[in-house]
Amino acid sequence: MFLAALLLAIGPPAAVAQSRKPVILASKSDTEGALLGNIIGLLMERAGIPVEYKLSFGPTNAVRSAILAGGIDIYPEYTGNAGYFFDMAADPAWKKPATAFAKAKELDARNKLVWLTPAPADNGWAIAVRREVAGSNKAPTLDEFARWVSGGGKVKLAASAEFVASPAALPAFQKAYGFTLAPSQIMIVSGGDTAVTIRAAAEGRYGVNAAMVYGTDGGIAAAGLKVLRDTKGVQPVYQPAPVVRAEVLEAYPELPRVLTTAFEGLTQERLQELNARVQINGEDARAVATDYLRSRRLLR
Repeated sequence: MFLAALLLAIGPPAAVAQSRKPVILASKSDTEGALLGNIIGLLMERAGIPVEYKLSFGPTNAVRSAILAGGIDIYPEYTGNAGYFFDMAADPAWKKPATAFAKAKELDARNKLVWLTPAPADNGWAIAVRREVAGSNKAPTLDEFARWVSGGGKVKLAASAEFVASPAALPAFQKAYGFTLAPSQIMIVSGGDTAVTIRAAAEGRYGVNAAMVYGTDGGIAAAGLKVLRDTKGVQPVYQPAPVVRAEVLEAYPELPRVLTTAFEGLTQERLQELNARVQINGEDARAVATDYLRSRRLLR
């Protein structure tokens, strides 16, 4: 009786108290972010972990700032982005899946953030063009695109402000391949959703014939676009992985077990297929995430 009274007086252990708090789950404001966020959330719900959803939270810098400040607890990030978080983008580690993940995990430990198992899919930034730009070329390259642009080819690129400004994206492509797009050759779309950029190029809106895309976008082929191959390896590896605050992982140590199998099943082709259902078919991201998890026998 004395022990019970003492425990009531001092309250529950810190871990137990923490476990009663919902885990604040966020994602970036794009199609894949919503899909991955729902996969994480559904699995946490299935495991009995309370979830507070803040999906489509904002662009990379907003979500990153929020988790560093403790405003959110977990979200899907991409391994290659860690190179820019730590001003180490030139490190060759980011060019290979295993070393990119290991480096991201090591560096973020100082921030008390933990990277969980990544998906095998690579969602690196790319540029896709309409078929009349690519011509009969079945596998057009950025080298050919650069020559075409420099020769006066009429191009207009639909892209997010982040893609245009980030050293990892358009500036890196332009520097490596030796071409420059003037402001008049770029149409900025808000939010960073590639569904919007792909649609703009597919429909030729405002003269747009090129689009910012990600490697796992489902709408590329369906929209009649062709991805320009990055023959110089400009882009680092961008494998999606859940990133969680160490304090939250301590309270919910089952999180790696809960999430690993689902992320391991997200191959390039599978993630393109799931994204297409949202981007092209207009299906709800949570419904698509549910179907995927059921196909993996992770949900009933």
